[in-house]
Amino acid sequence: MQIHAFRCFGEHAGNGNPALVIEGGPATIDARQAFTRERAVTCVWIDPSDEADAAAVVDYFYPHTRSPLCLHATLAVGQRLFMLHGAGGELAVRTAMRGQRLGLTAGAGGEVFVRLQAQDMPQPEVAPGLVRRLLHAPGLALRSPPRAASVGSPKLLVEVADAAALYGLAPDLPAIAAWSKEAGINGLYAYCRLENGSYEGRNFNHLDAALEDSATGVAAGALTVLLGRDITLLQGRAAGRACLMRTRIDATGILVGGMAQPA
Repeated sequence: MQIHAFRCFGEHAGNGNPALVIEGGPATIDARQAFTRERAVTCVWIDPSDEADAAAVVDYFYPHTRSPLCLHATLAVGQRLFMLHGAGGELAVRTAMRGQRLGLTAGAGGEVFVRLQAQDMPQPEVAPGLVRRLLHAPGLALRSPPRAASVGSPKLLVEVADAAALYGLAPDLPAIAAWSKEAGINGLYAYCRLENGSYEGRNFNHLDAALEDSATGVAAGALTVLLGRDITLLQGRAAGRACLMRTRIDATGILVGGMAQPA
């Protein structure tokens, strides 16, 4: 078994969301989940692909659950595969749970971009009172109606007034988890627009507040789908690991990218 540690989406050197990329090792879902739980960090397995157009199959695990998609871990996978295959052109991988095809390209200075497609999905019924209850914030002002969007892992996107409101959130994480399971949503992403035109966000998906994501690439992709334009998205200051995600829309999909550095 080979284990490679990366920090992904870091705004500066040394920052970033940690991920372990694993080749070999436990093959069963239960064993992989136990391995991930013991290390309390996102883990992704690179498995051989039997398809000529895919360099690997990738299998994602958070400490509390297996996941259909995790973009910060995909950045780590990209850097590892570029080490093995070179960084020229686009590499394709497929996800283990849903068979979603992802394109990987190397950017400048250690960046990796993941190409995805917007996913059609029904809009759940979400009253403002429900969102305030889930966020444990009765007086919270919402800047726009909450909407769901997805590039492979659906998020409920909730726009709050400013960074002060964003930092002040102390949500009811068990309630979010229960509602998400019922609604077919993978957590709630609160965000605000900053004065310089970029955005900042926080992801509420884990049951343990200490495991709050420093970067949530699927949320960056979902927000790009919702807004219909390229964005720069900051995250992780609340968790002490400043991250920066960039997105682009082109004729063939949505690219979500950022730094991926060996840890």
